Amino acid sequence: MTDPEEDLRPEVPLPIFQISQKVKRYQLYDIKAVTWLRRTHNILGVLIGGLPQSPQQNVFLGLPLELQPEEVRYLVETGIAYIVDDLKNHECALRSVPRQLEKHKEILRKEGMAAARAFEKQKQQKTKEVLQRLSVRQPAPDLEIATNGDDSLFDTPLSRNSIRKAPDLVPYFSTPTTSYPPFPAPPQHSPPLLPDVSRPSYALFKHLHSKGYFLSPGLRFGCQFSVYPGDPLRFHSHFLATSADWDEELELLDIVGGGRLGTGVKKGWLIGGVEKGPVNDDTKHGSVTESMGSGEEETAGEKVRTFCIEWGGM
Repeated sequence: MTDPEEDLRPEVPLPIFQISQKVKRYQLYDIKAVTWLRRTHNILGVLIGGLPQSPQQNVFLGLPLELQPEEVRYLVETGIAYIVDDLKNHECALRSVPRQLEKHKEILRKEGMAAARAFEKQKQQKTKEVLQRLSVRQPAPDLEIATNGDDSLFDTPLSRNSIRKAPDLVPYFSTPTTSYPPFPAPPQHSPPLLPDVSRPSYALFKHLHSKGYFLSPGLRFGCQFSVYPGDPLRFHSHFLATSADWDEELELLDIVGGGRLGTGVKKGWLIGGVEKGPVNDDTKHGSVTESMGSGEEETAGEKVRTFCIEWGGM
């Protein structure tokens, strides 16, 4: 027997597509990768696509999944994913269309036919159940059997034209969310591309993520991350997290406002950052670097400290 976890596991490393050159945004299109990352690595992201059957609502969204820069950097540094420039990769793929394109179309046609058969079978089953319920509620009246020997009106044999033929099935055609196959998997860049992130923000993300928390964007609560103790489908968030440099000055009103906001929505306002180590020749003449570029990695052994602030009534 095959392990269901292995069947749902995508090929690693995963391609994450950078779809913008100026304001860099990172998206995933493979539903298998999205569910695997959420279940295995506590990566949430935000679904931003519409649903084909309900295109005019924005309550429930679908693929693609947009990832936070901190999530992307963590996945790249741990070897789970790599970044692909969508524009360059798309142009290269169109110039070299593989021969498997027709074979891929045939696979899509078979999958569409299987979906059509399943839908038709489900519809027939529902019709049968409805007819059975109606027959139970309204039993047919008992009819007297004719004994005069005359042919009854209902004894005439059914003609072939009266028998309803099953409709010809038309395969359902769906647009795949990924282009490989038929295109080959996007190549990896060497050295791997890394998104630019704020050092205290990324350090706080890694610290909370290592503790088993789920982190989603916290814009609706005026913070950087909403921190959940488990999957947001099962739990409410416990903290509103905001990062800061170790020597950064914080306004007292910001602290009071954050504490009151967190308490007002039944959460704790959490602030954290990298604890500053002993002064050395590299840092005594300037502040710590505020952002991490594509070729810069986090210093090993950085200690992140967090503080939770709640508003207490007098």
